[in-house]
Amino acid sequence: MIVKELEQLMKINSSSGKEMELADFILGNFHLPGAVPEKQDVGDGTMNLFYRWGTPEIIFCTHLDTVPPYIEPVADRDIVSGRGACDAKGQIITAWNACKELLHEGETNFGLLLVAGEETGSKGAKAANNLIMDCKYVIIGEPTENRLIRAGKGIRLYDVQIRGISCHSGYPQYGDSAIESMRTFLNRLSGLEFPIDPVLGPTTFNIGMLASGNAYNVLPDLVTFKLYVRTTFASHDLIEDALINIAGEKTNIARVREDKPFEYYYLDGFESDIVAFGCDGPCLTNLGKCLLYGPGSIKTAHTDNEHIHIQEIDTAITDLKKIFRTLKKELDQNDSHEIRRDIRQR
Repeated sequence: MIVKELEQLMKINSSSGKEMELADFILGNFHLPGAVPEKQDVGDGTMNLFYRWGTPEIIFCTHLDTVPPYIEPVADRDIVSGRGACDAKGQIITAWNACKELLHEGETNFGLLLVAGEETGSKGAKAANNLIMDCKYVIIGEPTENRLIRAGKGIRLYDVQIRGISCHSGYPQYGDSAIESMRTFLNRLSGLEFPIDPVLGPTTFNIGMLASGNAYNVLPDLVTFKLYVRTTFASHDLIEDALINIAGEKTNIARVREDKPFEYYYLDGFESDIVAFGCDGPCLTNLGKCLLYGPGSIKTAHTDNEHIHIQEIDTAITDLKKIFRTLKKELDQNDSHEIRRDIRQR
């Protein structure tokens, strides 16, 4: 059953910006008793889905969108491969089945939140953060190899423009290659040293969306790219000044997005880890304490080899129910403490 449900979702191309077809499919084909899905307009042509049972104090959350390119699903015994297998359609199926079992076992006051745009700036999470009230815990589903995460790196994303002077490439002395200036900048960037964080380790970066529109026989007068820095508690606030110091007059750097390194809520009794990837957690601060857990591995997410083992999903369903009941017990204990405090004050 889980394989079939997962394949159904994975047959839909929900690359970021195309999530509506997946959301509509879930609305029309996935039903759980007692929950009427609430549609949340994100404001960019996409929407979130929010299922609730009672008054949700604990919410399971993951995202609808996937990174391109779309890859058709393939099921081979215990493994399902293709885009979204673990990031994050496998997470949707895991959370869906955990909710189904909790409902069958008589639980209430929980919810399931499926958000748009996680891969492109967490727009769906930001919208949900302004709409959902009175939640105490949110459990984010991402591929963590069935480990409950203690902390995750932050990000700083920058648009970088490096200018030069165009000329015929046979006479480079009459121009100024923007590519050569970029090489100088990247060499300086590689030479930067940031403190090694005792929890999150080293600071790393990568270059994406590199573009220069010159012909092959013309020195380029402009090169643009995005610089994506994965930051730690020790380095996050040092990045911007360091970039300004190595930029030079030909280089313009503009910050596009920032998420600070994040400490997740952890429960004893689970395997733990730290992660170097971001998620919607930092954008869901109004939903209470944030936990991060899910089946599958980030090491195959966003690759041609993305896959998930069904056994990992089965384990995750059991773990999510255990996490839910542990958090529910904490809520009950907190309520008891509040009642006793009120009695003493009277």
